Amino acid sequence: MPSPATLLPLADDIPTTTGAATESVTNAADFIEKNWADWLAMGLRILLILVIAFAMRSVIRKSLTKLISRMNRGAEAVEGTALGGLLVNAERRRQRSEAIGSVLRSVASFLILGTAVLMVLSQLRIDLAPLLASAGVAGVAIGFGARNLVTDFLSGVFMILEDQYGVGDKIDAGVASGEVVEVGLRVTKLRGDNGEIWYVRNGEIKRIGNLSQGWATAGVAVQVKPTESLSRLREVVQQVADGMAKESPWDERLWGPVEVLGLDEVLLASMTVKVSAKTMPGQQFAVERELRWRIKEAFDAAGIGIIGGLPAADDAEEGAADPAAAVAPPSALANPSSAQSLATSPIPPPAAPGNPRITK
Repeated sequence: MPSPATLLPLADDIPTTTGAATESVTNAADFIEKNWADWLAMGLRILLILVIAFAMRSVIRKSLTKLISRMNRGAEAVEGTALGGLLVNAERRRQRSEAIGSVLRSVASFLILGTAVLMVLSQLRIDLAPLLASAGVAGVAIGFGARNLVTDFLSGVFMILEDQYGVGDKIDAGVASGEVVEVGLRVTKLRGDNGEIWYVRNGEIKRIGNLSQGWATAGVAVQVKPTESLSRLREVVQQVADGMAKESPWDERLWGPVEVLGLDEVLLASMTVKVSAKTMPGQQFAVERELRWRIKEAFDAAGIGIIGGLPAADDAEEGAADPAAAVAPPSALANPSSAQSLATSPIPPPAAPGNPRITK
């Protein structure tokens, strides 16, 4: 092992080492002196880019939040008015606006911050071509790997923007049907008729039948005897319709007069009268049940018989069983002298050998 004395520089080498160090320090100082202005300008530009980017992001996000809040307040104000629950569903409007706001905020943040990062890298004199090429290849790979997720997301965005359905709507999505409980960018949640919850991916929905938009039709078919007077039937049903349209809550649920469409079917034993009415969306089944109830009561009061119910008094008399029908017709075998009785009489046994039989 060498001694510590051998590790010390020689006296002849000290000036050379000191000169090299002095030259390095001088060169570094000269480099800093020549470039400090450029560095300062670059730092100020980067700082300005970041400040502007974060300021724009904050302003845009706050503006979108205020816009969403204003939309929700408008929905709540309309909901408290007459027919507000029909025209505007506050929860549906809130979820739709929140989803749209979330998408817009995310897109704004991505565009602003992404542009700021590219500008900062450009100020640092970093070649962006390889980076953009790599990002493009990575984006293509992620797109192929997560194409179902991208499809669900894009389908959800367009469904929300186009307002195809919302919370509270009754829809038929093909793969499932029920009432919309929650609308998301990737999954739509439905509650079925039996209470089950369906989670349907937005990308799997190929067609949508919305049963809650616009208006619905309530249709009632009544079967009566073909001997009933059509003018009397129309008069009784019209009285039922007029009385129902003046009573609450049916005056709001009916969006048009109850119409007697006429005979829907004519058979030998019955004829069918069709009644129709335009109603609020989702209220057609309640209107149909109430119409059947009132028509049955009105027909009973007017003495109009409905096929399938209890028979009327005249029908019971006409259809009474004949007492003689239970009595069997007389048999020809009851008369011993009839040809049938003689044909069925037993043949007498043959005579004994000692007593010959005399025949004619």
